[in-house]
Amino acid sequence: MGEAIFIMNSDLVILYEKMFLIRLFEETLLNLFSLGHLRGTVHTCIGQEACAVGVVSAIDPKRDTLCSNHRGHGHFLAFTDDTDGLLKEILGLASGICGGKGGSQHLHVNNFYSNGILGGMVPIATGIALSQKFAAKDGISVVFVGDGAMSEGVIYEALNIASLWQLPLLLVIEHNQIAQSTPWNLEHGSAIEGRPISFGIPTETVDGNDVQAVYASTKTIVDNMRQDSKPRCLLLNTYRLGPHSKGDDYRCITEISFHQTNDPLKRAETVLSENVKTRIQTLCQTRINHMLENFSLL
Repeated sequence: MGEAIFIMNSDLVILYEKMFLIRLFEETLLNLFSLGHLRGTVHTCIGQEACAVGVVSAIDPKRDTLCSNHRGHGHFLAFTDDTDGLLKEILGLASGICGGKGGSQHLHVNNFYSNGILGGMVPIATGIALSQKFAAKDGISVVFVGDGAMSEGVIYEALNIASLWQLPLLLVIEHNQIAQSTPWNLEHGSAIEGRPISFGIPTETVDGNDVQAVYASTKTIVDNMRQDSKPRCLLLNTYRLGPHSKGDDYRCITEISFHQTNDPLKRAETVLSENVKTRIQTLCQTRINHMLENFSLL
């Protein structure tokens, strides 16, 4: 991800650089929409970057499979680091990673898959986990969902199979507090973390805005899964700072402002020095600018 930076706290530096690049990319998409350069829809992960970066940094993209969802740009970039290929795809260009046919939501490259069906990737990820168990090569299947998707029945059918057959499936729930415009507590009658547990799937709840905590927890979970090839769940408490899609946001400003104080990037920046922050931000901004120049969008 850009020029290597070596300081004592190198792990956080690397994680922060990935998060900052994702943030800039997502903000760039919203700006391109406002300028009329993009059509269709796009769901950004602004505020949830620590979830994507922390989890993906703890898995192996060569032997593990990642299944994403409609809000998957951060997952994709953390997994592939291909900003140009993703923008080309969202622009509908033939040179995009899926020939311009997948757009923002339906992405595939190597071991990365996504679609826009709410909860729809969980049974697919479960099938992949079954194939990985048969292959016996210690690979695991990781799938991201939001709290809104946890209302979909197909997820519970998949979790039952994953538990019954003891498959190496890691369900990552990004509990961002809202499903499009519905607060989670108006949609769910019980704590979400209790759902996987009811299927006998060990579940860990982590602060999803602390990228180092997410990484450490995921690393431990993945290491254990490689040993026993059994399912796990990781629930990450976070908050979507951006709109559901483009500009459709009905939350009050005071609520968003409150959660902005817990922004995962700001959390990391309190630890990093000003010189390191400035250097990373300059590197990432230069990279985004160069990408836009290549498409004559700057």
